[in-house]
Amino acid sequence: MSFSKEVKEELSRQVSSARHCNIAEVAAILSLCGRIIISERNQYSVKIHTENIAVARKSFTLLKKTYNIIAEITIRQNVNLKKSRTYTITVNNHEDAMRVLQSTKLVNEVGDIEENMSVDNIIISNPCCKRAFIRGAFMAAGSISTPEKFYHFEIVCNTMDKATQLSNIINIFQIDSKIVERKKHFVVYIKEGSSIVDILNVMEAHVALMNLENVRILKEMRNLVNRKVNCETANINKTVAAAVKQIEDIKYIRDTCGLSQIPPVLQEMAQVRLDNPDASLKELTGLLSTPVGKSGVNHRLRKLSEIAENLRGRS
Repeated sequence: MSFSKEVKEELSRQVSSARHCNIAEVAAILSLCGRIIISERNQYSVKIHTENIAVARKSFTLLKKTYNIIAEITIRQNVNLKKSRTYTITVNNHEDAMRVLQSTKLVNEVGDIEENMSVDNIIISNPCCKRAFIRGAFMAAGSISTPEKFYHFEIVCNTMDKATQLSNIINIFQIDSKIVERKKHFVVYIKEGSSIVDILNVMEAHVALMNLENVRILKEMRNLVNRKVNCETANINKTVAAAVKQIEDIKYIRDTCGLSQIPPVLQEMAQVRLDNPDASLKELTGLLSTPVGKSGVNHRLRKLSEIAENLRGRS
C-alpha cells in the first residue's frame, strides 16, 4: 500500500463528533470529486466518484452520520486497468440531495447551483471546520509521495478559485502552500518535509505523521553520516596530497644540492617526513628529537617547499 493510501485509510476512520465539521468535510469532497445531477423533472441527485475505497467508505459514513442518509454504492471495473475500480456514492432522493447541498451551501435557497461548486466561506469559519475541509479535500483529490523517495503533498482542483481558497485555508495554519497549473488543473502543493508533517497534523493523521517523522529522522541521520564521511574523506585526501607534495620537494632538495646544505632543524624535519610518508602533522610532532607543535612542523615543511621552489627556479 502506498503512503498516500495509508494516509487516506487512516483519515477514513476519523469522523468528527461535531456536525458542522462533518458538513465542511462533505462540502470539500463534493466540491472536488462530486457532481450534481438535475433530471428533466427538476429533481436533484448527488454523485461522488472516486477510485479509492477509503474515500468511498468515508463519504458513505459522513452522509449517514451527518444526514442519516443511506447512500447507494456502485462499483465499476475499469476494463483497461485490471486492478482499477471506480466507486460511486449516490444520493438519489431529491429531498435528501437538497438537504446535503443546502447545508454545504453548494446550492442556494431556491436551488441554484453555486458557480463552479465553490464552497461558501461560512462553512469553514471555525478553525476545526478548516481542518475538516482540508481533510475532505485531501480525501477527494489529494496525494502524498512516499517519504523515503522525496517529499511532495498535493491536492488537485479544477478551478483556480477552488485552489486559491484551499491554499489560503492551509496558509492560515502557517504552512507555505503554493499553486501550479498542470494540464488545465490547478494543484495546491507542499514540498518541505516539515510542512508536510504540519499538514498531516492539521488533518489529524497522527499515525502517518509519526511514520513520516521516523523516515525524516533516518534520512537526516543518514545525510549527517554521509556529510561527515565526505568531510573526513576530503580531509584525508587533502592530507595525502600535501604529504606527497612535501616528499617530492624534499627529494628534489636531496637530489639537487643534498640535505646537508640546509639547516639542521630542516634536515631532521625532511628525514622524518621521508621516513613517515603517511604520518599526519600531529603524528610528526612527536617524532622529532625536540617535539614541537603542529604549527612548528607545518612551518618547517613550508620552508622546505620554499627551498625546493627556489631550486627549481634556478634550473
